[in-house]
Amino acid sequence: MTFWKRFWGPQQADSKSELIPLYNQIVAKAREPHWYETGLVPDSIDGRFDMIATLFSLVLLRLEQDAAQAQNMAHLTEVLVDDMDGQLREVGIGDMIVGKHIGKIMGAVGGRINAFRIALADNSQLDEAIARNVYRGEEVDRAAATHVRQGLLAIEQVLAGVASNDLAKGNAAW
Repeated sequence: MTFWKRFWGPQQADSKSELIPLYNQIVAKAREPHWYETGLVPDSIDGRFDMIATLFSLVLLRLEQDAAQAQNMAHLTEVLVDDMDGQLREVGIGDMIVGKHIGKIMGAVGGRINAFRIALADNSQLDEAIARNVYRGEEVDRAAATHVRQGLLAIEQVLAGVASNDLAKGNAAW
């Protein structure tokens, strides 16, 4: 009977849809022109991904401070995967290898989360984390890198003052 109840019964809202406003905030922040104009982050598919992944990492690091946000963190990650899946298909990646690309993307995001967790605990490592994860090890103007550093630290500081429930709902201004 459970199968039929699920099949014909009322449909429940997808829990991850509640995290879409927060994900949209992350993407909007990552698309702000100052990252690309003043910060000289490459204005390319890779550069935009790097900024989304970096800000996504900062948000997850904030949410992980509240054990009650574990499910929201998982749902937010699912929203990211759904978006990246759609983006890959839009640029012509076929069904046969989308999963492989998603795996690489999630590995890159996981690496950033760990790198920024360490770097934000010890700011002396932040410049290296930015160079590796935002600029992919390419040489960049010192003033541009400083702009990105200050921007990320400012976001981290604002996120620290935001209630995790408000952040998860996408209601917080950051």
